[in-house]
This record gives sequence, C-alpha cells and structure tokens, in this order.
Amino acid sequence: MTQRIPFSGHPIFLGPLAESLPGWLDEQGYSSVFLIADKNTNRLCRPALPVQSAEAFVVGETAHAGIPMETLKTLPSCEAIWQAMFEARLDRKALVVNLGGGVVGDMGGFCAATYKRGVDFIQIPTTLLAMTDAAIGGKLGVDFQGAKNAVGVFQYPAAVFIDPVFLKTLPARELRSGFAEVIKHALIGDRALWKKIQSMPAGSLAATNWGGLLADSIAVKTKIVAEDPREAGIRALLNFGHTIGHALESYFLKTAEPLTHGEAVAIGMLCECPDAAELAETILHFFPHRHIPETAFPDLWKLMEQDKKNASGTVRMAVPDAEPFSMRWVALNPAEAFGRLQRYNLLSK
Repeated sequence: MTQRIPFSGHPIFLGPLAESLPGWLDEQGYSSVFLIADKNTNRLCRPALPVQSAEAFVVGETAHAGIPMETLKTLPSCEAIWQAMFEARLDRKALVVNLGGGVVGDMGGFCAATYKRGVDFIQIPTTLLAMTDAAIGGKLGVDFQGAKNAVGVFQYPAAVFIDPVFLKTLPARELRSGFAEVIKHALIGDRALWKKIQSMPAGSLAATNWGGLLADSIAVKTKIVAEDPREAGIRALLNFGHTIGHALESYFLKTAEPLTHGEAVAIGMLCECPDAAELAETILHFFPHRHIPETAFPDLWKLMEQDKKNASGTVRMAVPDAEPFSMRWVALNPAEAFGRLQRYNLLSK
C-alpha cells in the first residue's frame, strides 16, 4: 500500500507507482511528458512505469559500457538534454520525469528548472541513494572543473514517487552505496534506526524489506529540509561525511578504480566523525576496506578547498553533536585532514 510521507515541500509517495502516479498525473493536466533516464533504467525500469512518455532522453546512451554515471554529470550533458527538450517542443506546461539514480535526478531536475525559466519535474528514484537522499529536497546541479555539484539551483520537484521494487534491479555494490546515506541519516537524527542497522547481518541488504527503513530514513531528510530548505543552517548536517567524501569521489573518478558515492561518503564519515570507533565497526561490517595512496593527498586537499561549505577560505565539516538533529562546524587544515585520513589505515604509501 502506498503511503504519503508528510512533507510541506512537495508530495512524497512511498509504494507501488501504479497506486499513485496515474491518478496524480490526471489531476495535473500537463501538456506533455518528457522522460529522462539512463541506459539501465531505460531498459529495466521504464517498462514498469504505469504512464509512458512519447519523448525521452537517455543519459549516456552512446557512452561505452562501465563508464561511471558521475562522469556524465556535466554541462555538455545538460546541453544535450536541453537540445532534446527544445526539439520535442516542450512548453512551460510540460512535465519532465526523471527516472534513475542521483545523476539523472540532479541533472534532469537542473535542466528542467532552467529550461524556459523552469518547467515542472518529478523524481522517480531507482537507487537506494536517490530514494533516501538525492531525490528529496530540491538540490539540483552538475559537477564543474572536477568539483561535485559546483553549478546548480534549489528547486523542489512537483512530486517524488518512491517504489522499492526498483531496488531489485540494483547490483550489490550499488545497493550498498545507497546504504551509506541510510547510515548517515540514522547517525544524525534517528537512534532507533541506528540500532536497527547495527543488528543487520553484513550480507542482508539484498533480502531486506525496505519499506520501514526507507520511511525512517526519509523522515530524517524531510525534517531537516523542512526546517532549512536552502541550506542556511541545519541542512548542512546532511553533508556529514561529504567534505572528505566528495573529495575522494572526485579524485578516484579519474582513476581505474573509481569509488561510488556511498563508498566515498562511508570513508568520509569515518574520517569526520568525532568518535568513530563504534561507527567504524558498522561501516567496515558493510563496506570493504579501501586504501588511499599518500600521494593522492595534495589533490584531495585541493578538492576540499573547493567544497561548497567552506567559509572565508576555511575548509569546514558539518559534524553531528550528541543530540539528534544538532551539529557543529569543524575547521580542517591540511595536517588535520591528513591525520583523519590515516584513521583505520586508510592511507598507504
């Protein structure tokens, strides 16, 4: 049964798409529907949509197999999407449907929010990462000059439709990647959820009944976003693990062994947590150990210096306090950052 998650920013439906999407669309009366997907969601998820679109754009359709989706999250990709929208003659009463993970949602939403000064869009996330984090809250954008999400806007979708059935299409690594955001939400706002996670067997993700975990994780995200929609204060807490994590993700994206977003954030949380011993036990329970070469540190520090949370030239981390939904800023210098990366033998010569 589909539930509507309370949130003032936009409707969030959790459950089978067939129970919510057709009726919602009938109520809106859009002039046309334009679909944005990636190669995998176009093949595996699009047939399950209860409403089909005449016009579509597939991100990375001509890219070679195995290329990380994050490498496609660029302004040239946006130009291709805008061109497809223009050729489809979308007017300002059209609807853009983003069917995919964080890259499709971030970039598709950004293109919709800027096309003809903005057309409505909805998010239909197909990854655990997008369902619990990226699709909710209206942060949209693309990477620029190697910096994550350096160009973007705040714009709520018209609605978000979350169907856990799509999680069955994910490989184990992608499912684990999204689980890092569930862990993050538990740490910053839900001690009961944290206890549930600590009791889960390491190989249990594929067999998990996601309904309750998704609702709990999403509730943390929506509570924070409702209080601080434009990241002027407490919403920065959702970036826990991301100052170091985003730098790692961007650095390894250019190597032969890229990290997923969740893998990078998991390492970032280990590095940024004030007392990481308990967290390390759980993180290393689900995520494989990853060594980072010491020679990477100068480049990692340069990436941290471009982080959006920095202020007055100071690299900053948003770190959770002991009380749920509370945080403090912690400044980083190169020596401190290097030391944090040495935790749990993360750095290697």
